[in-house]
Amino acid sequence: MCRHVGYLGPAVALSDLLLEPEHSLLEQTWAPADMRGGGTINADGFGVGWYRADGSTARYRAAVPMWTDQSFLETAREVRSGAVVAAVRSATVGMPVVPGACAPFTDGARLFSHNGRITGWPDSVAKLAAKLDVVDLLTLEAATDSALLWSVLRQRVLDGADPEAAVPELVGEVVAAAPDSRMNLLFSDGARLVATTWTHSLWVRREPAAVTVASEPFGPRAGWREVPDRSLVVADVRDIEVRPLAGMGE
Repeated sequence: MCRHVGYLGPAVALSDLLLEPEHSLLEQTWAPADMRGGGTINADGFGVGWYRADGSTARYRAAVPMWTDQSFLETAREVRSGAVVAAVRSATVGMPVVPGACAPFTDGARLFSHNGRITGWPDSVAKLAAKLDVVDLLTLEAATDSALLWSVLRQRVLDGADPEAAVPELVGEVVAAAPDSRMNLLFSDGARLVATTWTHSLWVRREPAAVTVASEPFGPRAGWREVPDRSLVVADVRDIEVRPLAGMGE
């Protein structure tokens, strides 16, 4: 069920972050090590979002396996950034395989990824969808659970909610309406990463002036720490905080 990576730190070539390390995100497209609850490969598309020097985001998405996209493999060696969110996709049965369904989602200032699925889709979250502005609902990038989650979270952040509160609140609403959902979310505003674990794996690594959050560890194993299930992670280049998501799904 998908793999994602978030990075904050000194500017790095996308290839050095995503393609070259041992057990890189590229390798996780065909050989993931910890796919809990279904799926064997992540070949239904991919996306990479990064921040430019002016704070705006750029993005590359394709509905093909990452290993087949020669244009991206070449571009990744030229693009450098100090803030990156990337994902490879294993589509839930019945969900469309199109570029618009691939994380990360963005509004130009923020990046978002969802590793998991909402059970009972779409009926189980109809009430959540009904809270959206009609135009936002009609202009979802794809008819998927991840696109809906992004639209709801985006609107709340635009309305002034702190992502550190809005992200776990959204997890709680979904698991209350759709038990057994898998809700590993990853959000970035370019200065911090906010992530959750809910069924799927998540790891963090702290380095001098850098932090990485990832579904699976890659590169040198030293320094990686597994995040307990049902946790919230808030990280920037100075610190990583892990808090339990208490009182949800009980």
